[in-house]
Amino acid sequence: MVEQTSAGGTTGAAGGHDGGRLSGGVIATLVGVGLLLVFMIQNTAPITLRFLFWSWSWPLWLFTLLTALLGALVWFGLGVLRRHRRRADRRAGR
Repeated sequence: MVEQTSAGGTTGAAGGHDGGRLSGGVIATLVGVGLLLVFMIQNTAPITLRFLFWSWSWPLWLFTLLTALLGALVWFGLGVLRRHRRRADRRAGR
């Protein structure tokens, strides 16, 4: 089943994907990952990290990768919490 949208595109029965077209979010993610990779490749020098009374050395690219992964995990977790709250609100409204 194919439906015509108001913008002239079509949506399939599976729910609104236009075949092989990339969404803005996917493009932004790919650009961000590409920029992150370039940054990591260009910054390989070791750095000294200090936290409270601990001190250790890591390559900057590894520190960058770990902070990016931590940020993505927090971002994903906040999205899950938001969806959970919205579902709970919808159930309470019934």
